[in-house]
Amino acid sequence: MKKQVSLAREYTKGLWEQSPVFKQVLGMCPTLAVTVSAMNGIAMALATTFVLVFSSFIISLIRKLIPSQVRIASYIVIIATFVTIVDLVMRAQFPELSKALGPYIPLIVVNCVILGRAEAFAAKNSPLRSLLDALGMGTGFLIALASLGGIREIIGSRTLLGMQVLPDAFEPWLIMILPAGAFLTLGLMMGFLNSMVERRKRRDEAAVLAQHMRKPAVAIMEGQEG
Repeated sequence: MKKQVSLAREYTKGLWEQSPVFKQVLGMCPTLAVTVSAMNGIAMALATTFVLVFSSFIISLIRKLIPSQVRIASYIVIIATFVTIVDLVMRAQFPELSKALGPYIPLIVVNCVILGRAEAFAAKNSPLRSLLDALGMGTGFLIALASLGGIREIIGSRTLLGMQVLPDAFEPWLIMILPAGAFLTLGLMMGFLNSMVERRKRRDEAAVLAQHMRKPAVAIMEGQEG
C-alpha cells in the first residue's frame, strides 16, 4: 500500500519538486505569452490559481458522482464556471490588465496544469488534500511566472512592476519582450535551476559516500587500539 504523504508535503511539492513550469513543463502557452512584465505574470498566475484551487476542491467533493465516461467534460464545465467568474471580475475591476492578458484568461479552461491536477490528483484524493495540492501548484506557477516576467521586464524595459530599476544608460534588450526572449529566458532559467539541483545532489551523495568510507576506517582504528 502506498504511503500517504503529510499535508504539508502536499503543498510544498508544487513549489519546486513538481513545479508546473520548471519540472512538469505545463502551461507553456500563458507562461511564454504573457510574461512580458512581472505584473502580467502575477495576474495570470493568480487567476490560474483561483480557478485551480476551487475547481480541484469541487471536483474532489463530487468525484464519486462523476461517471468515468464523461469525467473530462465534467471537469471542463466546472473549470469553465470559475474561469467565467475570473474573466468577468477582471473585466470589471482591472480592465487594462484584462486587455493585456487578452484571450489567455478564457483559455485557462484548457490549461493543462488545471486539467492535469483534476485528472491526476483531485479525482483520486480528499477535498483537503486536493485543496493543498492546488494551492502548492498555484504557488509554484506564481513563482515561475513572476520571476520570468520580472527578468524579462527588467532587461527588456528597465522597469519592475512599472518602476524604473535600471539607469537610463542601460540599453534595453528588446528581444526580451519578444517571443524569442521568452523562450531564451525560460530555457536559461530551467537550465540554471536544474544545474543547481544536480550540483547539490552530487554534493550530498559525496558527503554520504565519505561518511560510509569513514566508518570502516574508524572501526579498524578502534580494533587496533583494542
